[in-house]
Amino acid sequence: MFRKVVIFSFLFASLILLNGCASGRRSSDMEIQGLKNQVSLLESQVQSKDEEINSLRDSLNKAQAEKETVTREKLKKKVIAEVWTRPKVRDIQIALLNAGYNPGAVDGRMGKQTRNAIRAFQKAHNLALTGKVGKKTWALLREYLEKKVK
Repeated sequence: MFRKVVIFSFLFASLILLNGCASGRRSSDMEIQGLKNQVSLLESQVQSKDEEINSLRDSLNKAQAEKETVTREKLKKKVIAEVWTRPKVRDIQIALLNAGYNPGAVDGRMGKQTRNAIRAFQKAHNLALTGKVGKKTWALLREYLEKKVK
């Protein structure tokens, strides 16, 4: 009988060792479930951030498109303004003076000295010597309207 008890005890111990402890399995299962929950939470946070990034990207694209449209409109207005406006004689005289050419008195009148200064400017910039400020002459001369060079 003692032998049967020893054999039965040995078999029972072997069975427990082979199957593992139930509480060990339960804690392992709980740990795995906890990790799965963390993974799910992190995946939802990543998805949220992806949506935020896409939203910001859309906003940026929209802002760039609006800026481009505004820039085009400003450029269009500037080109139209340049095409339709002629320079005032006083502005021409100031620009000539700033460029280092003597137009005489800055009085807003196109006199002989102003025409000679225009011709000198045209000659220096390889333009046709007309003594009149056309588009090409004004395009170069306009740069001197606000800044003194010579």
